[in-house]
Amino acid sequence: MSLPVVGLAPHPTPVDDLIRLRAALGSTVPRLLMKRDDLLSFAMGGNKVRKLQAVAAEAIAAGSDALITCGGVQSNHARVTAAVGAALGLKVVLVLNGAPPARPTANALLDRLFGAEIRHVATREARGPEMETVAAELRAAGHRPFIVPLGASTPTGALGFARGVAEVVAAGHRPQVIVSATSSGGTQAGLIAGSALLGLDTRVIGVSADDPAVALSRTVSRLLEAMALELGAKSASLGADAPVEVDDGWVGEGYGVPTPASIEALELVARTEGILLDPVYTAKAMASLLARIRGGEFTPDQTVLFWHTGGQVANFI
Repeated sequence: MSLPVVGLAPHPTPVDDLIRLRAALGSTVPRLLMKRDDLLSFAMGGNKVRKLQAVAAEAIAAGSDALITCGGVQSNHARVTAAVGAALGLKVVLVLNGAPPARPTANALLDRLFGAEIRHVATREARGPEMETVAAELRAAGHRPFIVPLGASTPTGALGFARGVAEVVAAGHRPQVIVSATSSGGTQAGLIAGSALLGLDTRVIGVSADDPAVALSRTVSRLLEAMALELGAKSASLGADAPVEVDDGWVGEGYGVPTPASIEALELVARTEGILLDPVYTAKAMASLLARIRGGEFTPDQTVLFWHTGGQVANFI
């Protein structure tokens, strides 16, 4: 798949065999693999790096000299966008909902370290209008701003993520199932499209960190249709005509709020594999996977790949 990207993280990430976790779960467990995008070699890693490599190339091609994006106060996407600006010499303005922290920690600390300008708004709904206001201000000052939607979950960003599936195949793996966290939809759309483009008959399960399954499924389907148009391919060739599988049963009390199941998942993976998940996304996705394994959903002859989307800095808020 030919797609212009900025080579911020040019090295493929490992695919780990989770031998000790599998042993801890019993004798009728599928082979468990983990794609380690937490180890992407840029800005503390994570799935946003793959998407922003493609979106940043799009911004540069458009002649932009500033990036504007949005998220929560502890947004992984905001952190990576700030780092992209630092690496490429672009001004970055982050519109973040939530009160400014008295003492910045984790992503909020890194946003400032990477040199981003930060605007705070009260609600999620206020982010879009504020980004437009910032863009107008920058244009008036002589800049050429590029607005990056939430999570860089655009057709271009999702296609950038799809390239990661090729790394899995190049490493000799063709999993029957991929499980990952999903929120703004771009990661799951990229996994579905990448699997389809590489001829994998892979079931992709997205575990919601916030939104209802119906809404997220529609978002992913729309992205797949737009990606197909961008590639000049029929929608069916990217899996856009198939049902999108989203599990919203692990959100608990809300976005970023740990649950007993997510805490157990985070601790189990740390204590069997020495791998750190994050409390917002990957711990809840792993909780879903553990419940499916314990419920006998998969057979021992299957290979299930868990896609670690990063975000572990959230453990240090």
